[in-house]
Amino acid sequence: MSKVLYIKANCKPEGVSRTFKISDSFIEEYKKLNPNDEIITLDLYKEDINFLSGEDLGSVFGPKTEESRKHPVLKYAYQFAEADKYVVAAPMWNLGSPSILKAYIDYVSVTGITFKYTEQGPVGLLQGKKAIHVVARGGAYSEGPAADFEMGDRYLRTIFGFFGITDFTTIAAEMLDVVGQDVDAILDGAINKAKDLVKDF
Repeated sequence: MSKVLYIKANCKPEGVSRTFKISDSFIEEYKKLNPNDEIITLDLYKEDINFLSGEDLGSVFGPKTEESRKHPVLKYAYQFAEADKYVVAAPMWNLGSPSILKAYIDYVSVTGITFKYTEQGPVGLLQGKKAIHVVARGGAYSEGPAADFEMGDRYLRTIFGFFGITDFTTIAAEMLDVVGQDVDAILDGAINKAKDLVKDF
């Protein structure tokens, strides 16, 4: 049995977020094909996610004990490390991702839990796991002249790789804010792609 961590990073409610329309469809299809797996939904806007303080940094870089699992920041790192698969639903905002997602990444980037330092440099502790990033974008950023401006998916792919998670797939619905585009058709295409990817996730 696998444990899937479904990380949602959008302040828009259910039924409004185009990103969530795709990611929720993925999760529902996953449940059908993997009824015994555990799905943990983590809506970051409903959690107590904040910017790290100086006191938090002491815990992040300090020794890890059994009591660490109860720490308001470190508990997220342990939860992240104990998952087998990750679905991150985060739209493109201002060429990146919603800032709350970066704050969450700061929560889970903890030495001794998701990575460690060695004589050869940092090493990820989460090898052999899988991740999918679902993202809705107003324009075209997967390829073409604007591709270099895309920072959200690039950052997630890099930091997950830093943790050792190199099996990373992106499902992007693009051109959603371009006048004249068939938005429903674009979303339907992304949803169909998402459902197809479930089989190998």
